[in-house]
Amino acid sequence: MSGVWVFKNGVVRLVENAGDSHCKKMLFHLPSNEVITSYAVLERKLLSLGWERYYDDPQLLQFHKRSTVHLISLPKDFNKFKSMHMFDIVVKNRNEFEVRDV
Repeated sequence: MSGVWVFKNGVVRLVENAGDSHCKKMLFHLPSNEVITSYAVLERKLLSLGWERYYDDPQLLQFHKRSTVHLISLPKDFNKFKSMHMFDIVVKNRNEFEVRDV
């Protein structure tokens, strides 16, 4: 089974044969309509939302929100930042981020 996971209106579903599987996805910060182009930009946005850096694993860039059990784990290299990481951020920060095709 292949396809693309789509998050819309609070529901995640698999869309098979969703067209060009090589289209690039970008993470947007909705309040500022800013594209997340680096971990520095993302970290500033997450810190402003109450997330804290978590230094448990040196191979990952991690953020924890003290008031929740949520943990965001990202590869250290921004070039390995994939759509699955973006959707994880969207789900844990509703109304703050969105993944768009570019």
